[in-house]
Amino acid sequence: MSAKSLRRCDWVGEHPLYLAYHDEEWGVPSRDDRHLFEHLVLEGAQAGLSWLTILKRREGYRRAFAGFDVEKVARFNSRSVARLLADEGIIRNRAKVHSAINNAKRFLEVQREFGSFAAYAWSFVGGKPIRRGSYATWKELPTESEESRAWSEDLKKRGFTFVGPTSMYAYMQAVGMVNDHSKSCFRRREVQAL
Repeated sequence: MSAKSLRRCDWVGEHPLYLAYHDEEWGVPSRDDRHLFEHLVLEGAQAGLSWLTILKRREGYRRAFAGFDVEKVARFNSRSVARLLADEGIIRNRAKVHSAINNAKRFLEVQREFGSFAAYAWSFVGGKPIRRGSYATWKELPTESEESRAWSEDLKKRGFTFVGPTSMYAYMQAVGMVNDHSKSCFRRREVQAL
């Protein structure tokens, strides 16, 4: 079966970045702290924008945010902020830039407390992916959940920003904490087997 004839979640569309993201990454369980930090930065940047806008700038974000090395980002200073606000490869929003740096500092605090950010994050889903998957179309997908609301609340108490329950649900889908591939999507069973 060719890649074009595969059945996918109906939100994917035809853009090559969306196809690659859906087919290779979305919903795959991740316990890699660098990858989890990357998605935290990207989800914060995405607020109010399309995910495709962020995917088109992802390489720019990797370059601008030191390959998502959380320790380096946590040390960014006012000169770093000025550099980022002039960088056309990312979303140049002052609040989002400051949020990424702040969240890097909070991320390190969580790592120190829990041993890893992954241990902390996955505790909100009992350590294993939630498999909802009875959705036929993207319109049936929830935009938040009990778990994303609880996690959002805890993150905010810890000082994280741009971490509302909708953003955190999208994050949970992206990093495989929730498998929301539609029931007809070829990736659903593949991701479940991981």
